Amino acid sequence: QVQVVESGGGLVQAGGSLRLSCAASGSIFSINAMGWYRQAPGKQRELVATITSGGNTNHADSVKGRFTISRDGAKSAVYLQMNSLKPEDTAVYCCSAVVADVAGRYSIYWGQGTQVTVSS
Repeated sequence: QVQVVESGGGLVQAGGSLRLSCAASGSIFSINAMGWYRQAPGKQRELVATITSGGNTNHADSVKGRFTISRDGAKSAVYLQMNSLKPEDTAVYCCSAVVADVAGRYSIYWGQGTQVTVSS
């Protein structure tokens, strides 16, 4: 089994910053990619940012220039630095990990999510 755990959410004023952390643990042979997604009330889940094992990143247009995803491969961890936060960034942020087992089979695992609330 693989566990994915996020931390770092909270309440912040508009213009402020938060740093989210996510760590994967358990029966991991390798991690292909990790990412952050978010879901606001009444809206569909949307991609925020992803990063591959090779370090290639992808950020949603809505967060480019404000959010930065990074990783620590040795710790199977990924981070999301969020600056210049806006009220519309309010959502539950979930971490995902694409994990390979020893047989080379890939599965995606999700964390429980962490609430980010940005007040105006």
